[in-house]
Amino acid sequence: MKRVGVIGLGYVGLPLALLAEEKEFDVVGIDLSQDKIKLLSNKQSPIDDKQAGQRLKKSSIKFSSDFKDLADREVVIICVPTPVNKNKTPDLTPLKAALSSALPHLKKGVLLVVESTINPGVCDSLVVPLIEKESQHTVGKSLYLAHCPERINPGDPKWTVDNINRVLGADSKKGLDLAYDFYSQLVDARVKKMGSLKEAEAVKIVENTFRDINIAFVNELAMSFNNLGININNVIDGAASKPFAFMPHYPGIGVGGHCIPVDPYYLIEYARDNGFDHKFLSLARSINESMPVYSIDLLEKTLIESTKKTLKGARVAVLGLSYKANIGDDRESPAYTIISTLKERGAQVTAYDPYVANKSDVSSAKQAIKNQDAVVLVTAHDEFLNLPLKSFEGIPVLLDGRNVLFTKKDQLAKAGVHYIGIGT
Repeated sequence: MKRVGVIGLGYVGLPLALLAEEKEFDVVGIDLSQDKIKLLSNKQSPIDDKQAGQRLKKSSIKFSSDFKDLADREVVIICVPTPVNKNKTPDLTPLKAALSSALPHLKKGVLLVVESTINPGVCDSLVVPLIEKESQHTVGKSLYLAHCPERINPGDPKWTVDNINRVLGADSKKGLDLAYDFYSQLVDARVKKMGSLKEAEAVKIVENTFRDINIAFVNELAMSFNNLGININNVIDGAASKPFAFMPHYPGIGVGGHCIPVDPYYLIEYARDNGFDHKFLSLARSINESMPVYSIDLLEKTLIESTKKTLKGARVAVLGLSYKANIGDDRESPAYTIISTLKERGAQVTAYDPYVANKSDVSSAKQAIKNQDAVVLVTAHDEFLNLPLKSFEGIPVLLDGRNVLFTKKDQLAKAGVHYIGIGT
């Protein structure tokens, strides 16, 4: 099984395709975006991934928008996004579309792997029926279905697509064995077989829901400790000195990315459809989604105390549009809720992110914060952390949404800047 097709060439699919090529698989990459295919064909990466960019320079992968190019593939992997709708229910439209486009071209005996994040039960209730309705294949006989939930951490030089452990579920023993054999050749990490497709689907949801719950816990503590005069970061670091039974998570201005703010809703919705109400998970989501507005409330309160001004008419710089430091991925970023909330309250907003230049209002951080009434640090990019403190002189309020400038609080105070963090 050496001929591989990858559908969806974003943050998951492209690194996976390039890794497969490096492991001497014959790879075809499929994506509906003509702009993306053009970039890739010119060896330009459409994603902010240093390792993928380096591999792309020497790649000979065929990048295409034609699903007919999957006709001779022995392994086909679906890596399309699975967002949530405005009502927080999973949107499986991209997955359905990818399946419908690919199925007419899949050969007998193909291993079809879904890496897209899906809620438990989707393979059994949606994928299998769709395959057998829209193709001549019978799952478990002429086509083998597996689920290997994607695990990728953009911007992390240590944990990459190469070395992160993977889990697998499949429709049958043969399907599981085929998938295990493939991924064992692909990654330099442990590959764990799960008992079913549904178990594999649940793994990814549990991983990210675990993080969401713990972040919600420390965010609630941060709001409480802000009133109690306790520095939440110091408390967390103190608790983390215990060598067992504690894992540090830190508060912030909001949770972003395509996993943590999205995946819990998959489980909430699936459980609700099956007669169970996840109150704890729903509460965690509610707390984390409230952080941008809570932060702006804190900013306005401090601005009034410091300058007697409200946000109406105030000039506010927002530093950071991506959800994570030093990458350009702005999916589900809290920055956009921050900006919309500021504008709703009448503020004049200037946004800047060195990694999301096409959505920035200015071309530099210094330009963004010049002559502002307040600055909101949303993303802890190195460029922002390395700004000379004199750059903030004359700015009445700095809201540090990631608590990364706390150690410079006293120096900022000497420059006339009122520093506020999240629970610090």
